[in-house]
Amino acid sequence: MRPLDPRLLRQARAARSYVVLTALLGAASAALVVVQAFAIAHALGPVVVATGPGGDGALDPARTAPWLVVLAGAAAGRAAVGWAQERYGRRAATHVVADLREQVVAHAVELGPRPPAGARPADVATLATRGLADLEPYLVRFLPQLLLTALVTPATVLVVLGLDWVSALIAAVTLPLVPFFMWLIGTMTAGTSERRLATVERLGSQVLDLVAGLPTLRAFGREIGPGARVRALGESSRRATMATLRVAFLSGAVLELLTTLCVAIIAVGVGLRLVHGGIELVPALAVLVLAPEIFLPLRRVGAEFHASSDGLAATARAFAVLDMPVPPPADRAAPGAVGGMLVLDDVTVRAPGRNVDAPAHLSARIPLGTGEPGGGRVVALRGPSGAGKSTLVLLLLGLLRPDEGRVLLAPSAAGEDAQELDRVSGWWEQVAWVPQRPAIGPGTVHDVVTDGRDVPLPTLEAVARTTGLDTVLASLPDGWRTRVGLGGTGLSVGQRQRVALARTLIGATDRPVVVLDEPTAHLDARGEQVVLDTVRAWRDAGRTVVVVAHRGSVLALADQVVDVDAREVVAS
Repeated sequence: MRPLDPRLLRQARAARSYVVLTALLGAASAALVVVQAFAIAHALGPVVVATGPGGDGALDPARTAPWLVVLAGAAAGRAAVGWAQERYGRRAATHVVADLREQVVAHAVELGPRPPAGARPADVATLATRGLADLEPYLVRFLPQLLLTALVTPATVLVVLGLDWVSALIAAVTLPLVPFFMWLIGTMTAGTSERRLATVERLGSQVLDLVAGLPTLRAFGREIGPGARVRALGESSRRATMATLRVAFLSGAVLELLTTLCVAIIAVGVGLRLVHGGIELVPALAVLVLAPEIFLPLRRVGAEFHASSDGLAATARAFAVLDMPVPPPADRAAPGAVGGMLVLDDVTVRAPGRNVDAPAHLSARIPLGTGEPGGGRVVALRGPSGAGKSTLVLLLLGLLRPDEGRVLLAPSAAGEDAQELDRVSGWWEQVAWVPQRPAIGPGTVHDVVTDGRDVPLPTLEAVARTTGLDTVLASLPDGWRTRVGLGGTGLSVGQRQRVALARTLIGATDRPVVVLDEPTAHLDARGEQVVLDTVRAWRDAGRTVVVVAHRGSVLALADQVVDVDAREVVAS
């Protein structure tokens, strides 16, 4: 694990300016360290001479007072430098973390609904929140100390060389031992931090899946097993965290002992030569003051490295996501869907995590509605569970590329001048989509249905009657002003489906294609009839309705049925 990843400087602008500022402050700190050491030596020299053996005990304030003023100024300067590093470090850390989060989330969206391992929604959620939050200790505490080590330590050794070459030689010989042990300990800690982050990501994925499926699990009395699994993962996370802390404390003790011994060797050598007249008092005092400053940045780097190792591991994961290739951008405009045709040409998608193609080698021609009253079409996608119907929906929406074959959009029913759907822009603006689990944000029912649009109340009431939402509103305490939580909390599954249908009906007034993914699932007979009436109304208006269907009532309404099958991949 590199202490400073160059990709961090390339990806985050705030990091570059912060590194430059930290380098300037580090140079100022190096100068102040030397000034402080000389001020202490010149202030204490006369005191030692006057109060030592053979001294007259008379102190001359005129000789010590100016150096005490310099010492106070140097100390105040070092305090100001430390304050500036802390202040601007936290500000830069906030900007860098926010910048990386934005890039990771945006890149994950570009990867599509079937991202590679490590970029799935739960992984990205954990990485963008808790993972990258651990980057702050690295930027605020570790990086400044790393730059101070690169500036203060060499400068201090050079100053000591000018005062006493023997002490400088001892420092030059013992200094490499500290980075060696830091590298050795960092190698051990890196694996521990990566395992801890992986454990946290697994815990986040399990919790998200559990929360999403909790109503179903409780309905079947199976909530105890997943709860025990989450507790086991929590215990695993605790053990991984304690392992990291154990290594951090032990390595910190080793570094403290090593640097203390190095400073002691320099101090003993200076003391012996001072007794035998091999060095003068003031240079000796300066060397004694500077000796701890040589190793202090290294000690602090070692102490802060463990606080930043989690952040470095998360940064590596973030760059791994950012390095994942995204599908090529669209290079041409999508033809109009009205009166056109969708063509599935031997389409195959490999199911993630399974040795199954779903759908497998699917070919079909789907004529689209003419946009005129009575010219619409209902196309049903039929197949057993796991056959790839929802995957086919993503293909028809242009959100997923097939592993084999092509999905084409032709501007005419003859199928001429067809273009690949995932390589054109503007198709999304022609399609309205109601997924199997509609995304409902927090707010009032009115806010959710209108989705920020200015819709007159008579239009809203007409849509509510068409989709059966009027009966839902009658049962809610505040009607349109009833507040719902994230994901539609406070509404039943059937009520959420009607809210989603109403939102689609309002937002899809100018969209000729409507895609419904199992809209009648979890609905009673009355709710199913509402969906069927809505589909029939869309067809009568000239639209194309593509619906994933299991029930016979939906299939009976279809003008065309596309059978979707899966096929197990046989290893050759």
